[in-house]
Amino acid sequence: MNLPNKKPLVEMRARSWLPRLLVFGLLGFSLAAWLVADEQTAPDLTVHEWGTFTAIAGEDGRAIEWSPLGLPRFPGSADLPKFVEHVSDVNFKRGLRGTIRMETPVLYFYSSRDVKVSARVAFSKGLITEWYPHADRVQPGGVLRDASLSQLQTDGIIVWNNVAVSPHPDAQFPREGEVNRYYAARETSSSPLRVHTAAGEQQEKFLFYRGVSGSPLPLSARLTPAGELVVKSLSGDEIPKAVLFERRGEQVGYRLADALTDETSLDAPVLNGNVDSLYRDLEEILVGQGLYRDEAHAMVETWKDVWFEEGSRLIYIVPRAFIDKVLPLTVEPTPGQIVRVFVGRLEIVTPSDHGSCKNRDCP
Repeated sequence: MNLPNKKPLVEMRARSWLPRLLVFGLLGFSLAAWLVADEQTAPDLTVHEWGTFTAIAGEDGRAIEWSPLGLPRFPGSADLPKFVEHVSDVNFKRGLRGTIRMETPVLYFYSSRDVKVSARVAFSKGLITEWYPHADRVQPGGVLRDASLSQLQTDGIIVWNNVAVSPHPDAQFPREGEVNRYYAARETSSSPLRVHTAAGEQQEKFLFYRGVSGSPLPLSARLTPAGELVVKSLSGDEIPKAVLFERRGEQVGYRLADALTDETSLDAPVLNGNVDSLYRDLEEILVGQGLYRDEAHAMVETWKDVWFEEGSRLIYIVPRAFIDKVLPLTVEPTPGQIVRVFVGRLEIVTPSDHGSCKNRDCP
């Protein structure tokens, strides 16, 4: 008796199921890849940042090395609430010589849902000196004294892991006293943040950090004997906006400039202006660079008493390419949008400033 040959039947069934298995396998792989990609990206997450780069121009117009400690015109740790963390004791900046004082960068997060994020910032030839909330890692860990930051072999780094971003406005932020420039940055519609630490939960409206660097500036500003300020882009990037400001007592004046490339000469401003109009102009400039209006207002409110005090200075928008090169930022999951707007503040030492420095500590 001859039994039927089952082998062709098995092969036929295998051939009929094989394409289905391949399809299911590809679908499963695609789903897994989509889930991984979804964890790594957050299209509805928006990150906005503003901060300042303060420097002093030398005779050739380039930023000179200086130490901010002890100079009354340049804020230090004393202008911050005591809950802000810093690298060491109150004199940790003593002897540190750098070209850039990075002041009050704040990172705002906007999300329509709860999301956990991490943020990492590196500072070329720099140190991160103050921050809040508590950071998971700040490097280098030791304190440098009597050092030129331009000689640093490694970059400064600060990292926050597992920062909880929530759209629910029920957070309670720390506060010490009623008046402090730090608090103005909270007056925005950004999402509150929560950071878990060994000492408990810290809540804030932003991630804050500050530092010093020995990196060169993206521009120079040289004062001619005729009183003109010759501004030159050193990085090859366009300086989007600039304001030449001068204040002598109660008299103020400013001159606006757009799209500075190569060399541009700016005449000294006529001292017939007022700071209120300058506040409005500067807010419009910041909004034009991508900040929300409440963010722009918060930035001006934070720094207006320093930016527009006695003296001459060039206030300019730092090119985005320069920011990303000197101060690279990584946020995970990847936001749908990152906006970074930094204002450069370059102090111009005029002949009248030299005369007034005889009996006080000046750069």
